Amino acid sequence: MASKEKELALLREKVSQPDFWKDRNQAVEIQKKIIDLEESLQAFRSLEAQLKDLKSLVVLTEEDEGLTEEITKQLEQLDREIKKEEVRGLLKGKYDFGKAFLNIEAGAGGREAEDWVAMLLRMYQRYAERQNWKVKIQGETFGEPGGPDGRIGIKSVTLEIKGKYAYGYLKEESGVHRLVRISPFSEQGLRHTSFALVEVLPELEEKEVEINPRDLRVDTFRASGPGGQYVNRRESAVRVTHLPTGLTASCQSERLQGMNRATAMSMLAAKLQRKKEKEQKKELADLSSQGKEASWGQQIRSYVLHPYQMVRDHRTGIKTSQTEAVLDGELTLFIEEEIRKDDN
Repeated sequence: MASKEKELALLREKVSQPDFWKDRNQAVEIQKKIIDLEESLQAFRSLEAQLKDLKSLVVLTEEDEGLTEEITKQLEQLDREIKKEEVRGLLKGKYDFGKAFLNIEAGAGGREAEDWVAMLLRMYQRYAERQNWKVKIQGETFGEPGGPDGRIGIKSVTLEIKGKYAYGYLKEESGVHRLVRISPFSEQGLRHTSFALVEVLPELEEKEVEINPRDLRVDTFRASGPGGQYVNRRESAVRVTHLPTGLTASCQSERLQGMNRATAMSMLAAKLQRKKEKEQKKELADLSSQGKEASWGQQIRSYVLHPYQMVRDHRTGIKTSQTEAVLDGELTLFIEEEIRKDDN
């Protein structure tokens, strides 16, 4: 706490300097950091106050044993809040505080995999709701109708997730996710394995990464829809391709083509930046998971619904039989453990 108070005092001193706004981008980052530190210190003081109140209640239990149950509940809640602040303290990356772009693509498994993408989409939407983050679908590519209920599959979908530490919490969700279940599309009720690839990107300004306009191909198209009255008649959607690397980014959520292009360029810049970081570390896979196939042997997490109920993270070893809760967005156990592992 003392180190954060010292850091906050130094940043406030910088704000008071006459030339503080000379570098606008740096000034904005400093202000964001100040807000983050102020909120963190406020949360810490609140936890201290709660702990002090609980100590007072413990003394009272000697006279009223009925308070024991209430104290236990408050201790459990306090423990959850302390762990939450502990994890936030580990998120120190340059982009951890900001929003995230989360892309899900169907892998091996055909129509089953497209349905799995829809399930993952709902899971991450519900997780974001639990964090009080705002979620917006930036683009979708639909499959063909199928199954007993005629529902339409999703080949790929990109979400924009706005909220504090959205990227910091979600960045380790990148990788292959595997589902095992009794197929709803099989008349014989056979078990089926499906795969989907999740990719998480931070928000980057185009100017943060040097991009030669000559290296880009910009395509416009009509925004995808499930058909009928939902088909967009205007070519407002934008796909940007970086020709030297083959990396692409697209956006179709806005009415104006220019706004879609700006968002697509931001995502492309993030992909190029992370690709550069991976190359510097001499790693085989880049941000877009090129070289990783969404299939057997590549999964970071498995969701087994049959013949037993189990979700297992293959990186941390964390597992739970509460599959329904996980698919409903209860990802805290997995995400927080992965953040702790990376800090070790």
